[in-house]
Amino acid sequence: MTLTVVLPMAGLGTRLRPLTWSRPKPLVYVAGDTILGHILRNFQQLPPQDVHYVFIIGYLGDQIREYMAKEHPELRVTFVEQPEALGQSHALYLAREHLQGPTLVLFADTLLETDFTFLAQGPEEGYVWVREVEDPRRFGIAFLDEQGYVRRIVEKPDTTEHKLAVVGAYYFPRGEDLAEAVTEQLRRDLRTRGEYYIADAINLLLDAGRLRLKPIRVTTWLDAGTPDALLALNRYLLDHGRANTVEALRPGVVIVPPVFIDPTAEVEQSVIGPYATLGPGVKVRDSLVRESIVASDAELTNVILTNSLIGSKARVQDTQGVFNIGDHSRVAGA
Repeated sequence: MTLTVVLPMAGLGTRLRPLTWSRPKPLVYVAGDTILGHILRNFQQLPPQDVHYVFIIGYLGDQIREYMAKEHPELRVTFVEQPEALGQSHALYLAREHLQGPTLVLFADTLLETDFTFLAQGPEEGYVWVREVEDPRRFGIAFLDEQGYVRRIVEKPDTTEHKLAVVGAYYFPRGEDLAEAVTEQLRRDLRTRGEYYIADAINLLLDAGRLRLKPIRVTTWLDAGTPDALLALNRYLLDHGRANTVEALRPGVVIVPPVFIDPTAEVEQSVIGPYATLGPGVKVRDSLVRESIVASDAELTNVILTNSLIGSKARVQDTQGVFNIGDHSRVAGA
């Protein structure tokens, strides 16, 4: 039995600019891997031949094709292009011919700490992953019936009495049902606040009695959509198994754990950490770097960085402070 895993990732990632001017958000670097790489770890215990990945790509999508060919050639991936971002269900509509059999839709905006491996058995009821939130008005919210199943999903409700937020993961026993629902949704032009949300497609299935949807509660739901959220994600991952502090030790360098320093990074006469990530080929000299992410092949010389995001091949020297700079950027003090 094949599990279809659909990953819509065609967004522009505007809140992470300037990093996302030159790379799609799933390829932003954090805690020793890309966001996409961390997402794929959720499925590493499943045999590759048992999973069919469907990536819905858009802006700079060719970079995702190249990344998968280089880093994960063992995985079976179909790419679908969404040239115009009209919403979640629009993306799924474009991929409708690939929505077959047991299907998991997982939005690439967040990382979850959960176990998806049981889906390989093809359970016959649907699932939605949820977590309680303080202010539900910013999220899609699951309304439950007396048996504890979802009776409706309301996107960004006006009231606050229901607080069970949907965290961007949905399982359908039959992907074909989802394909029919999004097709019907677009035919009727069912939008919420101008967009085609998957919640409206799910509600069509619930109303027709074609889906039973059981909530699975998660405790860890990590956003990666803003600079602050990306740095918080970096801290969480380094605290939970993604650090390589011991391997990062080297002469003339003070390490304050936890950190991730790629084995190919060169660090001299510097203090690194806590919660610092240095990517492949990074060069750091005479600097202090803490609570920051430095992407591949960047160079830091005589700097003090805190809470900073440094893009690939950027150059920063003779300065200190908080920075958010994109790929190939240059920053130098007086």
